[in-house]
Amino acid sequence: MISYEKLWLTMKEKGISQYALINKYHVSAGQLSRLRKNSYISTHTVDTLCNILNCQVEDIMTHVKESPEQAAEL
Repeated sequence: MISYEKLWLTMKEKGISQYALINKYHVSAGQLSRLRKNSYISTHTVDTLCNILNCQVEDIMTHVKESPEQAAEL
């Protein structure tokens, strides 16, 4: 599973709100919804966020190993 928990911390550090992402940088509300749910987003979106936040991929996302039970549900 990919977690975007670090994204929210990086945004806070950089002083960029979800409102700014939508209105100033034209990131869709749907993309933000998927990020909040740790759902799939494209590498293009990851690249866009890294450019906006002037950060590295590891500053916005981490891989969390799933337990065997979680993997079986997929």
